[in-house]
Amino acid sequence: MTENETQLSRAKRIENAVRPHLAPIYFVLTDESAKHAGHAGAQPGGETHYKMVMVSPAFEGLTRVARQRLVYQLLHEEFDTGLHALSLDLKTPHEAGSA
Repeated sequence: MTENETQLSRAKRIENAVRPHLAPIYFVLTDESAKHAGHAGAQPGGETHYKMVMVSPAFEGLTRVARQRLVYQLLHEEFDTGLHALSLDLKTPHEAGSA
């Protein structure tokens, strides 16, 4: 991670790590750290617990677990530097359209 990247918020770094690789057509990232204050992994400054909702054609043909692994691989540096938990709702465009 470069010095400029560390100056960005964790949410922006997560988005920057995901968008180029998965080209989502829908992407929402919510910081839920305040809900976990006092829990394991929670830090006073927050930015430790997130919820991600994403729709991407890159998920076509992948199982739910494979989709999660793909996202976790893209975010390994964030997990190494304080991201504690990430809730994932990952769908293909077809799945999102039929929901």
